[in-house]
Amino acid sequence: MKALLAALALGLCGSAFAAQTLTVGSKRFTESYILGEIVTLTAKGAGEAAATHRPGLGNTGIVYSALKNGEIDVYPEYTGTIEREILKSNQPLDLEGLNRALLPLGLAAGVPLGFNNTYALAMGEERAQALGIRAVSDLVKHPDLVFGLSQEFIGRADGWPGLKKAYALPHATPHGLDHGLAYEAIAASQVDVIDAYTTDAKIGRYKLRVLTDDRKFFPVYDAVLLFRADLPQRLPRTWSALSSLHGALDERRMIALNAEAELNGKSFSEVANGFLGARQTNARGDGFLARLFAPDFGRLLFEHVMLVAVSLFVAIAIGIPLGILAYRVPAARQGILAVVGVIQTVPSLALFAFLIPLFGKIGTIPALTALFLYALLPIVRNTYSGLTDIAPGLRESAIALGLPAGYRLRVIELPLASRAILAGVKTSAVINVGTATIAAFIGAGGFGERIAQGLALNDNAALLAGAVPAAALALLVHGGFELLDRWLLPAGLRTPD
Repeated sequence: MKALLAALALGLCGSAFAAQTLTVGSKRFTESYILGEIVTLTAKGAGEAAATHRPGLGNTGIVYSALKNGEIDVYPEYTGTIEREILKSNQPLDLEGLNRALLPLGLAAGVPLGFNNTYALAMGEERAQALGIRAVSDLVKHPDLVFGLSQEFIGRADGWPGLKKAYALPHATPHGLDHGLAYEAIAASQVDVIDAYTTDAKIGRYKLRVLTDDRKFFPVYDAVLLFRADLPQRLPRTWSALSSLHGALDERRMIALNAEAELNGKSFSEVANGFLGARQTNARGDGFLARLFAPDFGRLLFEHVMLVAVSLFVAIAIGIPLGILAYRVPAARQGILAVVGVIQTVPSLALFAFLIPLFGKIGTIPALTALFLYALLPIVRNTYSGLTDIAPGLRESAIALGLPAGYRLRVIELPLASRAILAGVKTSAVINVGTATIAAFIGAGGFGERIAQGLALNDNAALLAGAVPAAALALLVHGGFELLDRWLLPAGLRTPD
C-alpha cells in the first residue's frame, strides 16, 4: 500500500512538473523575433518547463497587455520603452527605479542583455551629405523633406510627437509605414528620412547616415527581459538559465545577428540556435516549395481553418435569426442592419486592439470574436434580402391557405430565400479566410504568422509562403460552397449549368 501511495505521489509530482509552462512573447520586428527565440531556447535548455514562443504579437501596447494579463510570462523589452511608454515617466529611471514602479503591476525587469538599441532618424548618406544634414536639429532647415515613419513611432510619446516638439520640426505627421518596408522606400527615394533602431543591420547595407540626437531627446534603450514578478520563484531553474543571458550581447553582436536574418536569409530559429551554439537546422529550405511546406505548415493550416470555421459557425447561428428578425419586425430592422453595417467599417487591427483589453487576453478568443463580427453583415443582409425578395403572390397564397407564420417561414420562405442566404454565408467565409491572416498580429496563429515575419524581414518568399496558402484556402472554400449549392438548394432554385 505504501508503495502504491509513493508511486501515486511521484505520478502527481510528474504531472505537476509536466504542467509547468513558460510562454515567451516578442514584437513584430527582426530583433524582437530573434531575442524571443533566444529566450525560448534558453528556457527549454533548463528542462524545467515546456517553453513556447508566441512571435510577432504586434506593438508595445499589445505585447505588454499580454504580459500583464498572464497570456505570456516574459518578453524582450527596452528600458526607454518601459520608462516612457509603459510607465509614462518623464524622469530617467535606472533598473532599480523601473522595478520599484513595476512592482505594483506584478511585473519586473531584469537580465540586461548588454546592448543599447535606441531610436534614431536616418537618411541616405548621399542625400544627407548634399544637404549638409548631420543632426536632427538640421532638419528644421529643410521642411520639404519627406518622412517615412513606422506606425508605432508615430504614436509613441518617446517617438514622433515628442521629437517634433523637442526639435520644433516643421514637418507634418506622415502616414505610417511598416518598419520592414521603410528601408526599401528610402532606397527607392520615395522618402528622405526614416526612423530606425541603432542595431538595424540595414543601416549599413543601405548606406544610411544616423542623425545625431543633439538635444538628447531619446532615452537609453538597454535591452532587458520584462517578466511577471513571480517567474523567478515559480520556475527557479528556468530563471537561472535566463539569467545567464546577462551581458551576453553587445551592440556589434546584435547587429550581426540581425544581419544573419535580414541579409543572409536565415530563419529566426537558426540565428538563435547559432548564437547559443546549438546545432543549426535549415528550417527554411532551399526553394519556395520547401518554404511553403515547412514543418509549421500543418499547425498554421489547422489554426487558420479553426479560426474561419468556428467564427463562421457562430455567425450563421446568430446572423440568420437576426436577418429573420429584421424581416419580421420592422421596428428592429434599421437598428439591426445599421449595427452590422457599422461593425464592417471598423478597421480590423483597431477592432482586435479594442477586444484585447475587453477580454483581458490576446490570441484565439479576441480573434474569433472579431472574425464573427465581420462575418455578420453578409449573412444578416442576405437573409433579410432573400426573405423580402420572395414574390408577394407566393406569400399571400400561403397566408390565404391559413398556414401558421412559423410553418410558412420554415417550409416556404426560408427554402425560397436559401439561395441568397447561402450566398451570404459563402461571402462571409471567403472574407474571413483573408481577414484571419491579420489575427496573427495578436498571437492567434494561422498563415498570417508567415506574412508578419515576411514584412519584418522584407522577405517576399516568406510573404508568399503565407499569402499563397491563404489564397488557395479561399478558393477551396469558394469551391466547396459551390458544391454545397447543389446539395442544399431545392432543384428549382439552382443556377442552370
